[in-house]
Amino acid sequence: MTSTLARPDAKTTRRAWLGLAVLLLPVLLVSMDMSVLYLAMPTLTDSLDPSAAQQLWILDIYGFMIAGLLITMGNLGDRIGRRNILLAGASIFGLASILAAFAPSAGVLIAARALMGMGGATLLPSSLALISTLFPEARARATAIGVWTAFFAGGSAVGPIIGGVLLHHFWWGSVFLINIPVLLVLLVFGPLLLPEHKSTGRGPLDLPSVALSIGGILPLVYAVKHCAAEGVDAPAIGIGVVGLLLLVLFIRRQRTLTEPLLDLSLFRRGLFSVAIGSSTVGMLALAGMSYLTGMYLQTVTGRDALQAALLGIPMAVVVFVCSMSGARIGRALGTKTAFVLALSMAAAGNLMLLGVGVDGGIGWYVAGSVVAGMGFGTAFTLVSEVAVSSVPAERAGSAVGISETSFELGNGLGLALLGSLAALVFRSGGDFKATLGETITDAGGNTALIDSARESFVNGMHVATTTGAVLLAAMAVIAFFAKGGARSDDGEHAPHPA
Repeated sequence: MTSTLARPDAKTTRRAWLGLAVLLLPVLLVSMDMSVLYLAMPTLTDSLDPSAAQQLWILDIYGFMIAGLLITMGNLGDRIGRRNILLAGASIFGLASILAAFAPSAGVLIAARALMGMGGATLLPSSLALISTLFPEARARATAIGVWTAFFAGGSAVGPIIGGVLLHHFWWGSVFLINIPVLLVLLVFGPLLLPEHKSTGRGPLDLPSVALSIGGILPLVYAVKHCAAEGVDAPAIGIGVVGLLLLVLFIRRQRTLTEPLLDLSLFRRGLFSVAIGSSTVGMLALAGMSYLTGMYLQTVTGRDALQAALLGIPMAVVVFVCSMSGARIGRALGTKTAFVLALSMAAAGNLMLLGVGVDGGIGWYVAGSVVAGMGFGTAFTLVSEVAVSSVPAERAGSAVGISETSFELGNGLGLALLGSLAALVFRSGGDFKATLGETITDAGGNTALIDSARESFVNGMHVATTTGAVLLAAMAVIAFFAKGGARSDDGEHAPHPA
Protein backbone atom coordinates (compact mmCIF):
# COMPACT_ATOMS: atom_id res chain seq x y z
CA MET A 1 0.00 0.00 0.00
CA THR A 2 1.49 3.30 -1.04
CA SER A 3 1.86 6.09 1.47
CA THR A 4 0.67 9.51 0.48
CA LEU A 5 2.26 11.21 3.44
CA ALA A 6 5.01 12.99 1.64
CA ARG A 7 4.99 13.56 -2.08
CA PRO A 8 7.21 16.60 -2.65
CA ASP A 9 5.80 17.01 -6.17
CA ALA A 10 2.18 17.16 -4.99
CA LYS A 11 0.49 20.54 -5.08
CA THR A 12 -1.69 21.89 -2.31
CA THR A 13 -4.94 23.28 -3.70
CA ARG A 14 -7.14 26.10 -2.44
CA ARG A 15 -9.83 23.50 -1.81
CA ALA A 16 -7.49 21.76 0.65
CA TRP A 17 -7.19 24.93 2.74
CA LEU A 18 -10.96 25.43 2.63
CA GLY A 19 -11.33 21.83 3.74
CA LEU A 20 -8.96 22.50 6.62
CA ALA A 21 -11.13 25.45 7.68
CA VAL A 22 -14.09 23.06 7.87
CA LEU A 23 -12.07 20.50 9.82
CA LEU A 24 -11.15 23.12 12.40
CA LEU A 25 -14.79 23.52 13.44
CA PRO A 26 -15.23 20.16 15.22
CA VAL A 27 -11.73 20.40 16.69
CA LEU A 28 -12.52 23.76 18.25
CA LEU A 29 -15.83 22.52 19.68
CA VAL A 30 -14.49 19.27 21.13
CA SER A 31 -11.53 21.00 22.79
CA MET A 32 -13.69 23.88 24.05
CA ASP A 33 -16.10 21.46 25.66
CA MET A 34 -13.26 20.01 27.70
CA SER A 35 -12.87 23.27 29.56
CA VAL A 36 -15.99 25.38 28.94
CA LEU A 37 -17.56 24.15 32.19
CA TYR A 38 -14.65 25.25 34.39
CA LEU A 39 -16.20 28.68 34.94
CA ALA A 40 -19.78 27.44 34.58
CA MET A 41 -19.61 25.06 37.55
CA PRO A 42 -20.55 27.60 40.26
CA THR A 43 -23.62 28.78 38.26
CA LEU A 44 -24.53 25.25 37.22
CA THR A 45 -24.22 24.07 40.83
CA ASP A 46 -26.72 26.70 41.97
CA SER A 47 -29.23 25.57 39.31
CA LEU A 48 -28.96 21.76 39.42
CA ASP A 49 -27.58 21.26 42.96
CA PRO A 50 -25.28 18.34 42.05
CA SER A 51 -23.46 16.47 44.77
CA ALA A 52 -19.67 16.71 44.98
CA ALA A 53 -19.37 13.37 43.17
CA GLN A 54 -21.80 14.49 40.47
CA GLN A 55 -19.80 17.68 39.95
CA LEU A 56 -16.70 15.63 39.20
CA TRP A 57 -18.64 13.32 36.87
CA ILE A 58 -20.10 16.29 34.98
CA LEU A 59 -16.53 17.39 34.29
CA ASP A 60 -14.95 13.93 33.93
CA ILE A 61 -17.36 11.77 31.95
CA TYR A 62 -16.90 13.71 28.71
CA GLY A 63 -13.14 13.19 28.60
CA PHE A 64 -13.35 9.61 29.86
CA MET A 65 -15.83 8.58 27.13
CA ILE A 66 -13.66 10.19 24.46
CA ALA A 67 -10.56 8.50 25.87
CA GLY A 68 -12.27 5.11 25.92
CA LEU A 69 -13.54 5.34 22.32
CA LEU A 70 -10.87 7.27 20.37
CA ILE A 71 -8.76 4.26 19.38
CA THR A 72 -11.88 2.40 18.26
CA MET A 73 -13.26 5.35 16.30
CA GLY A 74 -9.89 6.06 14.67
CA ASN A 75 -9.74 2.49 13.39
CA LEU A 76 -13.40 2.56 12.37
CA GLY A 77 -12.89 5.75 10.39
CA ASP A 78 -10.00 4.14 8.49
CA ARG A 79 -12.38 1.36 7.45
CA ILE A 80 -15.78 2.96 6.78
CA GLY A 81 -14.56 6.39 5.72
CA ARG A 82 -13.25 9.33 7.72
CA ARG A 83 -15.70 11.83 6.30
CA ASN A 84 -18.63 9.50 6.99
CA ILE A 85 -17.71 9.05 10.63
CA LEU A 86 -16.93 12.76 11.00
CA LEU A 87 -20.42 13.78 9.89
CA ALA A 88 -22.11 11.07 11.94
CA GLY A 89 -20.19 12.13 15.02
CA ALA A 90 -21.11 15.77 14.45
CA SER A 91 -24.80 14.84 14.43
CA ILE A 92 -24.50 12.94 17.72
CA PHE A 93 -22.50 15.77 19.27
CA GLY A 94 -25.12 18.34 18.25
CA LEU A 95 -28.10 16.38 19.59
CA ALA A 96 -26.27 15.71 22.87
CA SER A 97 -25.42 19.42 23.17
CA ILE A 98 -29.12 20.31 23.00
CA LEU A 99 -29.90 17.71 25.67
CA ALA A 100 -27.13 19.09 27.89
CA ALA A 101 -28.30 22.70 27.48
CA PHE A 102 -31.79 21.89 28.75
CA ALA A 103 -30.87 19.16 31.25
CA PRO A 104 -33.35 19.28 34.17
CA SER A 105 -31.07 17.44 36.59
CA ALA A 106 -27.44 16.57 37.21
CA GLY A 107 -28.05 12.97 36.13
CA VAL A 108 -29.40 14.01 32.74
CA LEU A 109 -26.49 16.40 32.26
CA ILE A 110 -24.01 13.61 33.02
CA ALA A 111 -25.75 11.38 30.46
CA ALA A 112 -25.70 14.17 27.87
CA ARG A 113 -22.01 14.78 28.49
CA ALA A 114 -21.39 11.06 27.96
CA LEU A 115 -23.17 11.22 24.58
CA MET A 116 -21.13 14.30 23.67
CA GLY A 117 -18.03 12.27 24.47
CA MET A 118 -19.16 9.51 22.13
CA GLY A 119 -19.67 12.02 19.33
CA GLY A 120 -16.41 13.79 20.08
CA ALA A 121 -14.50 10.51 19.87
CA THR A 122 -15.34 10.34 16.15
CA LEU A 123 -14.48 13.97 15.41
CA LEU A 124 -10.88 14.27 16.57
CA PRO A 125 -9.16 11.30 14.87
CA SER A 126 -11.11 11.64 11.62
CA SER A 127 -10.40 15.37 11.31
CA LEU A 128 -6.65 15.08 11.94
CA ALA A 129 -6.31 11.95 9.79
CA LEU A 130 -8.06 13.67 6.87
CA ILE A 131 -5.21 16.20 6.84
CA SER A 132 -2.90 13.48 5.48
CA THR A 133 -5.33 13.13 2.55
CA LEU A 134 -5.87 16.84 1.97
CA PHE A 135 -2.16 17.73 2.22
CA PRO A 136 0.13 15.16 0.55
CA GLU A 137 3.00 17.68 0.40
CA ALA A 138 5.10 17.49 3.56
CA ARG A 139 5.65 21.16 4.38
CA ALA A 140 2.01 22.13 3.74
CA ARG A 141 0.91 19.17 5.85
CA ALA A 142 3.13 20.29 8.74
CA THR A 143 1.62 23.78 8.51
CA ALA A 144 -1.91 22.32 8.46
CA ILE A 145 -1.16 20.17 11.50
CA GLY A 146 0.15 23.24 13.31
CA VAL A 147 -3.08 25.12 12.56
CA TRP A 148 -5.17 22.08 13.62
CA THR A 149 -3.25 21.80 16.89
CA ALA A 150 -3.51 25.53 17.51
CA PHE A 151 -7.28 25.27 17.37
CA PHE A 152 -7.26 22.10 19.48
CA ALA A 153 -5.00 23.52 22.19
CA GLY A 154 -6.34 27.04 21.79
CA GLY A 155 -9.91 25.79 22.04
CA SER A 156 -9.20 24.25 25.42
CA ALA A 157 -7.65 27.53 26.57
CA VAL A 158 -10.37 29.75 25.09
CA GLY A 159 -13.22 27.57 26.37
CA PRO A 160 -13.37 29.26 29.78
CA ILE A 161 -13.23 32.69 28.13
CA ILE A 162 -16.18 31.98 25.83
CA GLY A 163 -17.96 30.34 28.73
CA GLY A 164 -17.40 33.43 30.88
CA VAL A 165 -18.79 35.77 28.22
CA LEU A 166 -21.87 33.58 27.70
CA LEU A 167 -22.47 33.20 31.43
CA HIS A 168 -22.29 36.96 31.83
CA HIS A 169 -25.29 37.37 29.48
CA PHE A 170 -27.17 34.04 29.47
CA TRP A 171 -27.88 30.95 31.56
CA TRP A 172 -25.41 28.06 31.93
CA GLY A 173 -26.99 26.01 29.12
CA SER A 174 -25.81 28.55 26.57
CA VAL A 175 -22.28 27.10 26.75
CA PHE A 176 -23.68 24.01 24.99
CA LEU A 177 -26.08 25.66 22.54
CA ILE A 178 -23.22 27.59 20.95
CA ASN A 179 -22.18 24.25 19.40
CA ILE A 180 -25.26 24.00 17.19
CA PRO A 181 -24.65 26.69 14.51
CA VAL A 182 -21.01 25.64 14.20
CA LEU A 183 -21.98 22.00 13.65
CA LEU A 184 -24.58 22.99 11.05
CA VAL A 185 -21.83 24.70 9.03
CA LEU A 186 -19.78 21.49 9.22
CA LEU A 187 -22.71 19.31 8.11
CA VAL A 188 -23.45 21.58 5.13
CA PHE A 189 -19.92 22.21 3.82
CA GLY A 190 -18.21 18.99 4.93
CA PRO A 191 -19.64 16.84 2.08
CA LEU A 192 -18.68 19.56 -0.44
CA LEU A 193 -15.08 20.21 0.61
CA LEU A 194 -13.80 17.11 2.38
CA PRO A 195 -12.64 14.06 0.42
CA GLU A 196 -13.73 10.64 1.55
CA HIS A 197 -10.89 8.37 2.56
CA LYS A 198 -11.05 4.75 3.61
CA SER A 199 -8.48 2.00 3.65
CA THR A 200 -8.86 -0.99 1.36
CA GLY A 201 -7.91 -4.53 2.21
CA ARG A 202 -8.26 -4.17 5.97
CA GLY A 203 -10.30 -6.63 7.96
CA PRO A 204 -13.22 -5.79 10.23
CA LEU A 205 -12.76 -4.32 13.69
CA ASP A 206 -11.92 -6.86 16.34
CA LEU A 207 -14.93 -6.46 18.63
CA PRO A 208 -13.36 -8.24 21.63
CA SER A 209 -10.52 -5.69 21.49
CA VAL A 210 -13.06 -2.86 21.43
CA ALA A 211 -14.79 -4.26 24.51
CA LEU A 212 -11.52 -4.87 26.34
CA SER A 213 -10.18 -1.37 25.66
CA ILE A 214 -13.31 0.42 26.86
CA GLY A 215 -13.86 -2.04 29.70
CA GLY A 216 -10.30 -1.52 30.89
CA ILE A 217 -9.90 2.24 30.64
CA LEU A 218 -13.13 3.36 32.30
CA PRO A 219 -12.98 1.21 35.50
CA LEU A 220 -9.30 1.98 36.03
CA VAL A 221 -9.81 5.73 35.71
CA TYR A 222 -12.87 5.59 37.97
CA ALA A 223 -10.91 3.73 40.64
CA VAL A 224 -8.06 6.24 40.56
CA LYS A 225 -10.52 9.14 40.79
CA HIS A 226 -12.44 7.57 43.66
CA CYS A 227 -9.33 6.76 45.68
CA ALA A 228 -7.92 10.24 45.20
CA ALA A 229 -11.18 11.95 46.17
CA GLU A 230 -12.68 9.67 48.82
CA GLY A 231 -9.78 7.55 50.00
CA VAL A 232 -8.79 3.95 49.33
CA ASP A 233 -11.50 1.35 49.94
CA ALA A 234 -12.17 -2.24 48.91
CA PRO A 235 -14.76 -1.55 46.15
CA ALA A 236 -12.49 0.98 44.45
CA ILE A 237 -9.51 -1.39 44.61
CA GLY A 238 -11.65 -4.17 43.15
CA ILE A 239 -12.88 -2.01 40.28
CA GLY A 240 -9.34 -0.82 39.57
CA VAL A 241 -7.98 -4.38 39.53
CA VAL A 242 -10.72 -5.42 37.08
CA GLY A 243 -9.85 -2.52 34.79
CA LEU A 244 -6.13 -3.30 34.97
CA LEU A 245 -6.69 -6.98 34.18
CA LEU A 246 -8.86 -6.10 31.18
CA LEU A 247 -6.16 -3.75 29.86
CA VAL A 248 -3.55 -6.50 30.27
CA LEU A 249 -5.78 -8.86 28.29
CA PHE A 250 -6.29 -6.13 25.68
CA ILE A 251 -2.54 -5.64 25.21
CA ARG A 252 -1.90 -9.39 25.03
CA ARG A 253 -4.61 -9.76 22.40
CA GLN A 254 -3.12 -6.97 20.28
CA ARG A 255 0.14 -8.91 20.04
CA THR A 256 -1.63 -11.86 18.41
CA LEU A 257 -3.77 -10.01 15.85
CA THR A 258 -2.84 -9.35 12.24
CA GLU A 259 -4.97 -6.19 12.33
CA PRO A 260 -4.64 -4.96 15.94
CA LEU A 261 -6.76 -2.15 17.32
CA LEU A 262 -3.61 -0.75 18.97
CA ASP A 263 -0.39 -1.04 16.96
CA LEU A 264 2.11 -1.70 19.74
CA SER A 265 5.05 -1.52 17.33
CA LEU A 266 4.63 2.28 17.25
CA PHE A 267 5.80 2.49 20.85
CA ARG A 268 9.17 0.99 19.90
CA ARG A 269 9.91 4.26 18.11
CA GLY A 270 11.40 6.56 20.72
CA LEU A 271 9.79 9.78 19.62
CA PHE A 272 6.32 8.27 19.35
CA SER A 273 6.53 7.13 22.97
CA VAL A 274 7.81 10.58 23.99
CA ALA A 275 4.92 12.20 22.13
CA ILE A 276 2.29 10.04 23.84
CA GLY A 277 3.85 10.59 27.27
CA SER A 278 4.10 14.34 26.64
CA SER A 279 0.47 14.68 25.58
CA THR A 280 -0.79 12.67 28.55
CA VAL A 281 1.27 14.51 31.16
CA GLY A 282 0.81 17.87 29.42
CA MET A 283 -2.97 17.65 29.33
CA LEU A 284 -3.05 16.33 32.90
CA ALA A 285 -1.15 19.39 34.13
CA LEU A 286 -3.06 21.84 31.90
CA ALA A 287 -6.49 20.53 32.89
CA GLY A 288 -5.67 20.59 36.60
CA MET A 289 -4.19 24.08 36.40
CA SER A 290 -7.10 25.50 34.35
CA TYR A 291 -9.81 24.04 36.57
CA LEU A 292 -8.22 25.03 39.88
CA THR A 293 -7.26 28.56 38.83
CA GLY A 294 -10.76 29.07 37.40
CA MET A 295 -12.24 28.14 40.77
CA TYR A 296 -9.64 30.27 42.54
CA LEU A 297 -10.41 33.41 40.53
CA GLN A 298 -14.13 33.16 41.26
CA THR A 299 -14.43 31.59 44.69
CA VAL A 300 -11.32 32.92 46.42
CA THR A 301 -10.87 36.34 44.82
CA GLY A 302 -14.59 36.98 44.29
CA ARG A 303 -14.41 37.73 40.55
CA ASP A 304 -17.38 36.91 38.34
CA ALA A 305 -17.16 34.53 35.40
CA LEU A 306 -16.43 37.27 32.85
CA GLN A 307 -13.64 38.84 34.90
CA ALA A 308 -12.06 35.43 35.43
CA ALA A 309 -12.35 34.70 31.70
CA LEU A 310 -10.61 37.94 30.73
CA LEU A 311 -7.61 37.02 32.88
CA GLY A 312 -7.29 33.84 30.82
CA ILE A 313 -6.89 35.67 27.51
CA PRO A 314 -3.06 36.01 27.65
CA MET A 315 -2.62 32.26 28.06
CA ALA A 316 -5.13 31.48 25.30
CA VAL A 317 -3.30 33.78 22.87
CA VAL A 318 0.11 32.30 23.73
CA VAL A 319 -1.12 28.70 23.39
CA PHE A 320 -2.59 29.49 19.98
CA VAL A 321 0.51 31.28 18.67
CA CYS A 322 2.97 28.66 19.94
CA SER A 323 0.86 25.85 18.51
CA MET A 324 1.07 27.52 15.10
CA SER A 325 4.87 27.77 15.34
CA GLY A 326 5.53 24.39 16.97
CA ALA A 327 6.44 22.65 13.71
CA ARG A 328 9.00 25.36 12.85
CA ILE A 329 10.53 25.08 16.32
CA GLY A 330 10.78 21.32 15.85
CA ARG A 331 12.56 21.74 12.51
CA ALA A 332 14.94 24.36 13.91
CA LEU A 333 15.91 22.60 17.16
CA GLY A 334 15.11 19.00 16.40
CA THR A 335 11.98 17.27 17.63
CA LYS A 336 13.51 15.78 20.76
CA THR A 337 15.14 19.03 21.88
CA ALA A 338 11.91 20.90 21.20
CA PHE A 339 10.00 18.45 23.41
CA VAL A 340 12.48 18.96 26.27
CA LEU A 341 12.27 22.74 25.99
CA ALA A 342 8.46 22.79 25.77
CA LEU A 343 7.93 20.47 28.73
CA SER A 344 10.43 22.43 30.84
CA MET A 345 8.64 25.70 30.12
CA ALA A 346 5.28 24.17 31.03
CA ALA A 347 6.76 22.94 34.32
CA ALA A 348 8.23 26.37 35.09
CA GLY A 349 4.87 28.04 34.44
CA ASN A 350 3.13 25.71 36.87
CA LEU A 351 5.73 26.42 39.55
CA MET A 352 5.21 30.16 39.12
CA LEU A 353 1.66 29.70 40.44
CA LEU A 354 3.20 29.28 43.89
CA GLY A 355 3.25 33.09 43.91
CA VAL A 356 -0.56 33.18 43.90
CA GLY A 357 -2.13 33.79 47.30
CA VAL A 358 -5.45 34.53 48.97
CA ASP A 359 -4.90 38.29 49.02
CA GLY A 360 -2.81 38.82 45.89
CA GLY A 361 -0.54 37.34 43.28
CA ILE A 362 -2.71 37.78 40.17
CA GLY A 363 0.41 38.92 38.33
CA TRP A 364 2.02 35.58 39.15
CA TYR A 365 -1.06 33.82 37.78
CA VAL A 366 -0.93 35.70 34.46
CA ALA A 367 2.84 35.28 34.09
CA GLY A 368 2.79 31.61 35.07
CA SER A 369 -0.09 30.76 32.76
CA VAL A 370 1.66 32.53 29.84
CA VAL A 371 4.96 30.66 30.37
CA ALA A 372 3.11 27.36 30.76
CA GLY A 373 1.03 28.13 27.68
CA MET A 374 4.16 28.59 25.57
CA GLY A 375 5.30 25.11 26.57
CA PHE A 376 1.92 23.43 26.16
CA GLY A 377 1.25 24.95 22.74
CA THR A 378 4.62 23.90 21.34
CA ALA A 379 4.49 20.38 22.79
CA PHE A 380 0.99 19.63 21.53
CA THR A 381 1.88 20.53 17.93
CA LEU A 382 4.90 18.24 18.08
CA VAL A 383 2.69 15.40 19.35
CA SER A 384 0.28 15.73 16.42
CA GLU A 385 3.10 15.92 13.86
CA VAL A 386 4.83 12.82 15.24
CA ALA A 387 1.53 10.86 15.28
CA VAL A 388 0.56 11.67 11.70
CA SER A 389 4.11 11.14 10.38
CA SER A 390 4.55 7.77 12.08
CA VAL A 391 2.42 5.71 9.70
CA PRO A 392 1.21 5.61 6.08
CA ALA A 393 -1.86 7.70 5.33
CA GLU A 394 -4.03 4.57 5.20
CA ARG A 395 -3.47 4.01 8.92
CA ALA A 396 -3.39 7.63 10.05
CA GLY A 397 -6.75 7.32 11.82
CA SER A 398 -5.58 4.53 14.10
CA ALA A 399 -2.29 6.30 14.95
CA VAL A 400 -4.07 9.59 15.60
CA GLY A 401 -6.57 7.70 17.75
CA ILE A 402 -3.70 6.69 20.04
CA SER A 403 -2.35 10.24 20.36
CA GLU A 404 -5.78 11.77 20.88
CA THR A 405 -6.60 9.12 23.49
CA SER A 406 -3.56 10.26 25.42
CA PHE A 407 -4.79 13.88 25.24
CA GLU A 408 -8.26 12.99 26.49
CA LEU A 409 -7.04 10.56 29.11
CA GLY A 410 -4.63 13.20 30.37
CA ASN A 411 -7.44 15.75 30.52
CA GLY A 412 -9.66 13.40 32.51
CA LEU A 413 -6.86 12.33 34.83
CA GLY A 414 -5.87 15.94 35.40
CA LEU A 415 -9.32 16.76 36.72
CA ALA A 416 -9.56 13.50 38.63
CA LEU A 417 -6.10 13.33 40.16
CA LEU A 418 -4.99 16.95 40.54
CA GLY A 419 -8.53 18.16 41.27
CA SER A 420 -9.00 15.43 43.86
CA LEU A 421 -5.54 16.04 45.36
CA ALA A 422 -6.38 19.71 45.78
CA ALA A 423 -9.71 18.77 47.37
CA LEU A 424 -7.98 16.37 49.76
CA VAL A 425 -5.55 19.06 50.92
CA PHE A 426 -8.43 21.54 51.22
CA ARG A 427 -10.54 19.26 53.43
CA SER A 428 -7.55 18.39 55.63
CA GLY A 429 -7.16 22.08 56.51
CA GLY A 430 -10.19 22.28 58.78
CA ASP A 431 -13.80 21.30 59.40
CA PHE A 432 -14.96 22.26 55.89
CA LYS A 433 -17.65 21.05 53.53
CA ALA A 434 -16.77 19.04 50.42
CA THR A 435 -16.08 22.17 48.37
CA LEU A 436 -15.02 25.75 49.07
CA GLY A 437 -18.27 27.08 47.60
CA GLU A 438 -20.37 24.97 49.96
CA THR A 439 -18.20 26.00 52.90
CA ILE A 440 -18.63 29.71 52.17
CA THR A 441 -22.39 29.31 51.65
CA ASP A 442 -22.87 27.45 54.94
CA ALA A 443 -20.45 29.63 56.94
CA GLY A 444 -23.20 32.04 57.95
CA GLY A 445 -20.91 35.06 57.82
CA ASN A 446 -18.20 33.40 59.92
CA THR A 447 -15.28 35.43 58.57
CA ALA A 448 -12.59 33.37 60.31
CA LEU A 449 -13.96 30.14 58.84
CA ILE A 450 -14.21 31.62 55.35
CA ASP A 451 -10.66 33.00 55.47
CA SER A 452 -9.35 29.66 56.72
CA ALA A 453 -11.21 27.79 53.96
CA ARG A 454 -9.83 30.08 51.26
CA GLU A 455 -6.30 29.67 52.58
CA SER A 456 -6.75 25.90 52.59
CA PHE A 457 -8.03 25.96 49.00
CA VAL A 458 -4.98 27.92 47.85
CA ASN A 459 -2.72 25.43 49.64
CA GLY A 460 -4.45 22.59 47.81
CA MET A 461 -4.06 24.39 44.49
CA HIS A 462 -0.35 24.89 45.17
CA VAL A 463 0.17 21.21 45.96
CA ALA A 464 -1.72 20.14 42.82
CA THR A 465 0.00 22.52 40.39
CA THR A 466 3.42 21.71 41.88
CA THR A 467 2.66 18.02 41.35
CA GLY A 468 1.84 18.83 37.72
CA ALA A 469 5.17 20.66 37.41
CA VAL A 470 7.08 17.68 38.82
CA LEU A 471 5.40 15.32 36.32
CA LEU A 472 6.21 17.69 33.43
CA ALA A 473 9.84 17.96 34.52
CA ALA A 474 10.10 14.17 34.78
CA MET A 475 8.71 13.83 31.25
CA ALA A 476 11.27 16.38 30.02
CA VAL A 477 14.06 14.21 31.47
CA ILE A 478 12.62 11.13 29.77
CA ALA A 479 12.46 13.01 26.46
CA PHE A 480 16.08 14.11 26.86
CA PHE A 481 17.33 10.54 27.16
CA ALA A 482 14.94 9.03 24.59
CA LYS A 483 16.23 7.67 21.31
CA GLY A 484 15.03 9.49 18.18
CA GLY A 485 13.25 7.70 15.40
CA ALA A 486 10.14 8.37 13.39
CA ARG A 487 9.01 8.33 9.82
CA SER A 488 10.68 10.89 7.64
CA ASP A 489 9.02 12.76 4.85
CA ASP A 490 9.94 10.25 2.22
CA GLY A 491 8.14 7.50 4.06
CA GLU A 492 11.23 5.70 5.31
CA HIS A 493 12.19 5.41 8.95
CA ALA A 494 14.80 7.92 9.85
CA PRO A 495 15.95 9.58 13.04
CA HIS A 496 14.75 13.04 13.85
CA PRO A 497 17.45 15.58 14.49
CA ALA A 498 18.19 15.77 18.17
